[in-house]
Amino acid sequence: MLARPFRYPVRWLAFLAGGVPAVLVFPGPSLSYLAWFALVPGMVLFTRAGTTREALARGWWFGAGYLIAILQWMAPEIGPGVVLIGAVFGCMWTPFSVAVRRLMRPPVSAPRALAALAVVPSAWLIPEWIRSYQGLGGPWGLYGASQWQHPAVLALAAVGGAWLVSVALVLANAGLLLILGALRPDLHPGAPRPAAATPAAVTVAHRVGLAALGAVAFAAAAGSGPLAFALTPPFPAVRQATIALVQPGVVNDNGQRVDASLALTAEFSANGALAKDHPNLIVWGESSVPDDLTLDHPLLRQIEKLSAQDHAEIMANQDSTIPGPSSGPGRSDGSDTNTGGGQEKVAVLVSPAGIQGEYVKTRLVPFGEYIPFRQQLGWLTKISKAASSNMIPGTGAHTLTVTTTPNGKPLTIGVLICFESAFSDMSRVETDQGAQLIVYQSSTPTFQGTWGPDQHASLAALRAAETGRPVVQAALTGDSVAYDARGRELAWLGQQGHGVITVRLDLPAAADRTFYDQAGDYVLLAGVAITGLAALVLLARWRGFLGNNTGIGGGSTAEYDADTGEPVRTQ
Repeated sequence: MLARPFRYPVRWLAFLAGGVPAVLVFPGPSLSYLAWFALVPGMVLFTRAGTTREALARGWWFGAGYLIAILQWMAPEIGPGVVLIGAVFGCMWTPFSVAVRRLMRPPVSAPRALAALAVVPSAWLIPEWIRSYQGLGGPWGLYGASQWQHPAVLALAAVGGAWLVSVALVLANAGLLLILGALRPDLHPGAPRPAAATPAAVTVAHRVGLAALGAVAFAAAAGSGPLAFALTPPFPAVRQATIALVQPGVVNDNGQRVDASLALTAEFSANGALAKDHPNLIVWGESSVPDDLTLDHPLLRQIEKLSAQDHAEIMANQDSTIPGPSSGPGRSDGSDTNTGGGQEKVAVLVSPAGIQGEYVKTRLVPFGEYIPFRQQLGWLTKISKAASSNMIPGTGAHTLTVTTTPNGKPLTIGVLICFESAFSDMSRVETDQGAQLIVYQSSTPTFQGTWGPDQHASLAALRAAETGRPVVQAALTGDSVAYDARGRELAWLGQQGHGVITVRLDLPAAADRTFYDQAGDYVLLAGVAITGLAALVLLARWRGFLGNNTGIGGGSTAEYDADTGEPVRTQ
């Protein structure tokens, strides 16, 4: 299906139609408004396909372009593996391309148009659902994540998660394609013409009706976010908290990096330049401490003393080494095949009295911290910087409690590490456990200067909107960010900066829940179910159980693919 590419140059157009939107709508460019219509060119290519098989091939190329574009910043880590991932997993977009071709290829009847508005956005969720599995890279680059700068659109995330934002965007694109097909049917020269006995199918009234339906769909999609924003006011604030995020910048030496974090944190002491800010919690980045604090007692005492001087607890992060062999090839779940030896990433909450709690990173970065299916893909270590051994994952998300607060009232926080900000289920678990604030610790020096850290920082806005909780992220080298409970940006310290940012946040009650928190991934499950039902209907028609209405009455007519010029059979 991917063979003989130059014989089918339109497939390269499909590749570009998938890759260009992914480049433009996410950070760095962040031209998020393009997401409302950027899929239309690719969808036009699908409708022009002469057969379902050709639409499937174009969908594969489209998906490859999309994946490579959203993962291009990983090239320094896995090299040509990025192209391999796109080539293999681009097939996940084939249900989308087939749905577009079967339901939106002119002439489009009213029932098909209505079905398209339900099935096409649902089919888009299939690759997003499959990619949400950690071993396949996790839910990075979800189309809905492109709207991270728009709290009025992110309000949909509080209702149905990032999935619902994706559905709204794809629905808007489908509406525009209906309008385009009604106004410019000549864009689809390969489409079968209706029989002469049914002239009503091509009447002006019918085309105007399709255009009107498309306009209604686009308006409904575009207006759904502001409507949700108006109907779902933020939870009332029951308390406030001041959080300090420490970003030492690019410091390659481990000892100097710790010293930089200590020096910046010392500014909150009585004689420091930031003493007036009085934070309730000071957050360091991921891997801010190179050693296990339970073993490095002098450094632990230093942090305890600093916590006492600042009257605030410090959330550090350490690389812990677990005794035991760990050099063998790892299992596909991210752990090691031998007796449990290896490294783990640990968030450590330190107060003047010592370590108050820990959280071990559960969702590890594919290829960066472990290699999925290492026995099959271990060869990537020879041609890239992929993980030489698998790190050890934790047992799951859980909250920590900050007890050193000005009013003496404990503060329950959810702590997650780096890549875990891509997973909505983890922040929802911590919200269910009573977290009033979500804290991420990050370290992305490998990708310094790429769009990766910016895309990573933008994900915190989605998690804030989904949970109704303020979200902060402290990064060693950027980006350190803070968002309020509706996903509005409060602070951003980029990759070129270093220092401390301090934000004061309104916190909701621990019992407050968004509708998405309560209902879960119902949008995703509904999308999968709708797509599955549509596939069954397509199969039944193909097998003749529901009849076959794809023929042309009165005899056979030769047809040719609109782009390749080759003869095709109607499917």
